[in-house]
Amino acid sequence: MPDIRKHFLRYTRYIIYLLSIFVLCWGFTPFPDVFLGLILGTSFSLFNLWLMKNRMERFDRALDEGKKVRSLGTLSRMASAGAAVLIALEFPELIHLISTVIGLMMVYIVIMIDYFWQQLLHKKREER
Repeated sequence: MPDIRKHFLRYTRYIIYLLSIFVLCWGFTPFPDVFLGLILGTSFSLFNLWLMKNRMERFDRALDEGKKVRSLGTLSRMASAGAAVLIALEFPELIHLISTVIGLMMVYIVIMIDYFWQQLLHKKREER
């Protein structure tokens, strides 16, 4: 269980760094709609990560107690992604739709990059 929290905190830190970069780019580049879409999508992506962490902790507790295991909340994560897309569709002059969808995938991109980074660090530690 501590691994789930440790990974969640690391991924959250990376996403917060990315969001701060997106906010700076939103304010200082000529593409505010693109970066606002990235901010919106990444924010909802971070919310989905939080939902997944909570569901995984409940799932783990249910398995430990021998109770019936429920779903991991796919429907709620899809609904929040749909809400992000609906917000982008409601304000197309302010929010770029494609960058919103890319932002929704940002946590998964961060997880994959972190996985490869951790594997590389583990390999270097073994060589010592």
